[in-house]
Amino acid sequence: MADPHEKNPPAAGTERDEETVERRTLRDYYIILRERLWIALPLALLISIGYGYKKMQAIPLYSARASMQFEKPETILTTQGVVDQAVRSDVDLNTYLQILDSNKLRTRVFESLTPPELDILRRAGLKRAPPGTAAASVAPSMGSVYPQSPRNSYLLFINVTHEDPEAAALVANRYVEAFMGYLLDTFGGKNEEAVAYLKDQEKRLQQESEAADAELQAYMREHNLISLDSSQNLVADRLRKAGAMRDEARLTVLALEAKVRQIESSQGQGRNLLEINDIAGHGSVPALQAQLTRLQQEQNLLSERYFERHPDMIKKTSEIAVIEADLARAIALAIAEINTRYREAQARLQTYEEEYARAEKESFHLSDVAVQFGSLKRQADNKKQQYMSVLTRLNETTTVRNIEKIPVRVLDRATPNPHPISPNRAAILRTSLFMGVLVFFGVAIGLSFIDDRIKSSWDVESFIGANLLGIIPDLASTKDEERYRLLLDNQQTPGAEAFLSVYSSVKITSKLDFPKSILVTSTIPGEGKTLISCNIAGAFARHGKKTLLVDCDLRRPMLHRRFNQQNTNGLLAWFEAGASLEGDLARNSALGIINVTDNLSLLCSGGRSKSPTELLENPLFGQLLERLKREYDLVIVDSPPLGAVTDSLLIAERIDEVIYVCRFNRAYRKHIRLYMRALRGGKNEVLGIVLNGLSPRRIEYYSNYRYYRSYKKYYGAQT
Repeated sequence: MADPHEKNPPAAGTERDEETVERRTLRDYYIILRERLWIALPLALLISIGYGYKKMQAIPLYSARASMQFEKPETILTTQGVVDQAVRSDVDLNTYLQILDSNKLRTRVFESLTPPELDILRRAGLKRAPPGTAAASVAPSMGSVYPQSPRNSYLLFINVTHEDPEAAALVANRYVEAFMGYLLDTFGGKNEEAVAYLKDQEKRLQQESEAADAELQAYMREHNLISLDSSQNLVADRLRKAGAMRDEARLTVLALEAKVRQIESSQGQGRNLLEINDIAGHGSVPALQAQLTRLQQEQNLLSERYFERHPDMIKKTSEIAVIEADLARAIALAIAEINTRYREAQARLQTYEEEYARAEKESFHLSDVAVQFGSLKRQADNKKQQYMSVLTRLNETTTVRNIEKIPVRVLDRATPNPHPISPNRAAILRTSLFMGVLVFFGVAIGLSFIDDRIKSSWDVESFIGANLLGIIPDLASTKDEERYRLLLDNQQTPGAEAFLSVYSSVKITSKLDFPKSILVTSTIPGEGKTLISCNIAGAFARHGKKTLLVDCDLRRPMLHRRFNQQNTNGLLAWFEAGASLEGDLARNSALGIINVTDNLSLLCSGGRSKSPTELLENPLFGQLLERLKREYDLVIVDSPPLGAVTDSLLIAERIDEVIYVCRFNRAYRKHIRLYMRALRGGKNEVLGIVLNGLSPRRIEYYSNYRYYRSYKKYYGAQT
C-alpha cells in the first residue's frame, strides 16, 4: 500500500527501493557555477564591494595605552596598626579594574579636564558637525575606556579608543592621574579639614569664574564684539574712510555747482556759451565750431562777388544753418551732461554723509560699551586667577600629604598613535572576499534548487512521477530541412541515436500491441513536439512499421512544411467534404494522405481553423482514427500544446497512448504535473516524457545518461 505522506510517488513500473535520487558530483557543481556565472558573479561583487565600501567609510578610531605597575606586597607598621597597601590577590586587582570602569572615576576624569583639553575632545565631533556649528555646542567625547590586567602580573593597562589620536592619549593619561588621585584619597583620608576647605573653595571659585566668563561672553554676543580693540579699530577705520570720501564728494559738488551757475548766468545774460571751457571742449562742439567758422569765412568771400540770392550764396547759407543747429544740439547735450554729473555728485555726497553718520554713531556706542566691557573683563580675570590659585594650593596640599602612600606608579604614559585601529583594511578585505565567495556559491547553487523549470531526469521521474523516455540533444546546428528527417535519411548523428533510444524506450514501456495510436503533446509552444513526432514516426517506419503521421494542430499546422507538402487536403478538408469513411482512406482525395517513404505516410491538417473543437468532438473524428488504425500499424498524432488550448485533451480521449515532450529549462514542473494528471484522469496510457533541447554539457550534468559523449567519440572517430 502506498504511503499517504509521500510527496512524489514513484512512477508506474518502478520499485520503491529504487527511487531516483539526484546526485551531484564536483563536476556537476562546476557546471552549475558556470551556467549561473553572470547572475551570481555580479551579485557577489555588488555585495562584497558594497560591504567593503560601507565598512571603509566607518569613522577612524585610534588607540592609546597607558600602563601602571603596582608595588610588590609589603607591610608598613605605623602607630595605628598594620596598613596593607599592595595588591595581594586577584580580588584586589579585579576591584581596581571595576573602579577604573566606574562612572565615578569617569566623572572625576571629566571634571579634571581643562577648557583647551575639552576642545581636543570636541575636535573629532566638530569635524562631523554641519558647517557653521559652534565649538561650544559640540559635546566632548571621552571615547571608550578598557582597563586590562595581564594574568600573573602587577601591571595594569588603560586602553582608550577615540576618533582623535591626541584625545585618546589625553584620556588614557588622565585616567592614570585620576586613579592615582583616588588611591591618594583612599589611603590618606578624605576628611582632613584643610583639604575639605580647599575643595569647597575650589568648586565655588570655579563656578564663579565660569559664571563671570559666561556673562562676559553673553555681553560680547549681545553687542556683536569679536574683541573690543579690534571692533574699535574697524569702526575708526570706517569713520576715517567715510570722512575722506565725504570731503572729496563735497569738493566735486562745489565744482559742478559753480559750472551750473555759470551756465545759468550766461543763458540769463545772453552771452555766448562757447566761452565756457567745459562746453567749448565737450564732444563734437570743437569740430562743429571750427566747421561753422570755415563756412562763415567762405560766405564772406562769396558775398564780395555775388548777391544774397545767388545759388552759391543760398547753398552756403543753408550749410551754415545746418551746422548752427548741430552746434546748438551739441551745446544742449553738454549742458545736460554737466547737470547729470551735478545730481550724481549730490547723491554720492548724501550717501557718504549717511555712512559717516553711522560710523560716528557706532564709534560713540563702542565708547560707551568699552566701560562695561572693561569692568566685566577685569571681574572674569580676577575670578579665574583666584580659582587657579586655590586649585594649585589644593594640588600641592594633596600631593604633599599622600606622596609617600601611593601603592602604584606610572610605568608608561600614553602617546598619540597616528595609525587608526579601525577600520581594519586587511580584515575588511578578507571579510569582503569571504562574503563575495559565499554569495557567489550560495546564489549559483541556491538558484539551481529553487528553479522550478524542468531540467533533469530527476525532475521527470521523481517530481512529476513519469518515465523518462529519452533525452534529445540541442539540434540548433543541424539544418532545418534535415532536423525532421534524421531517421528517414539514415543519418549517423548523435541526434539520430537519441531518437532511436526514445524509440526503444517507447517499445519497452508500451503495454499495447499494434495497431495503436500515440499522441505527442507538450505544455507550451516551442518545446519541439513536432520534431519528436516526425523522428519517432521515422524510427518506427525505419523498423518496418507502417506508420501514419497526423497533424492535429489545426490552429497552427506545421507538419506539411517539414516535409515540403501543400496543406490543401487533410482533416479539415475531409470534414468539410462530408467526412466520408467509405472506401480506401489512403486514396481518399479529401484526406490526401501523402506517402513520404515506404512505411511512412502523412495526413495534413487541411488548412487552419480558429474553432477546431467542432471536428475534434465529432464522433466521426474518433471513427476516422479507428479506421486509420486498421490500415496502419501505428498512428502518431501531433497535437497543440496543453497549456495553450484544450484541443489535446479532446484528442487524447480517442488515442491509446501519450508521449509528453518537455523542453529543457522552458516549462514549469508544477504545470507539467498538472497536465499529466489530467491526461491520466482521462484513462490514457502515458508512456513518459521526452526531454528535449539539452546541449552536450547539459546532458552530462542534468541527467544520468552518459552515452552522448561516448557516442560522439566512438562514432565520430569512425566517421
